[in-house]
Amino acid sequence: MQQRGMTRELMCMRAGQELLDKGYTYVNLGIGIPTLLPEFVPQEAEIMFHGENGVLGLGRVVEESEWDFDLSNASGEPVTTVPGVSYFDSSLAFAMLRGSHVEASVVGAYEVSEKGDLANWQGPGIRTGSPGGSLDIAVGVKHVIAIMMHTTDEGKPRIVKQCSLAITAKGVISTIITNLAVMDVTSQGLILREVAQGITAGEVQVVTEPKLIVSEQLKEIAL
Repeated sequence: MQQRGMTRELMCMRAGQELLDKGYTYVNLGIGIPTLLPEFVPQEAEIMFHGENGVLGLGRVVEESEWDFDLSNASGEPVTTVPGVSYFDSSLAFAMLRGSHVEASVVGAYEVSEKGDLANWQGPGIRTGSPGGSLDIAVGVKHVIAIMMHTTDEGKPRIVKQCSLAITAKGVISTIITNLAVMDVTSQGLILREVAQGITAGEVQVVTEPKLIVSEQLKEIAL
């Protein structure tokens, strides 16, 4: 099924705006779509991207001609770094998260519930594996942004009333950015704050399991 709305790159661009608006400096990047984010945040913004494998100052994913196999992000993709980069072992990387020294994280997700529960370590039909460090990333920061496709390839909602997949952490997601919309997780419910170009609030609701609260200031995503 063809996905409508924003590309992964545009989703990362919108997530970058969110980080800039909040004034964050230290931000962890999860595996998957979030690894594209450094390409869409201006270097002068002075956001230092943190990798669980032991890097503070991650840059963009590079092409093969620029590969340095000793330097990668949490997804194992070769990357660049920014001025001021520092390196350390993974135990210190997780100590930074557990000690709340990293302000925010941007994670991929298979499902997010209306209460902000995150499922992102065990995909549909997969019975092996472990959450690894994903729990530390989810609970050790003030603000967790989930970047995800709004539906599965079959068109089923990924934003659900209750997660059917293994939960990484409960009630941790603050903001959801999908190819169709931007939503905030609140105690009152999911607030639909922005929609992608050419997408209506009604269309977002059709592919979202929980009832959405449409913001009075609902607007089109501007990039």
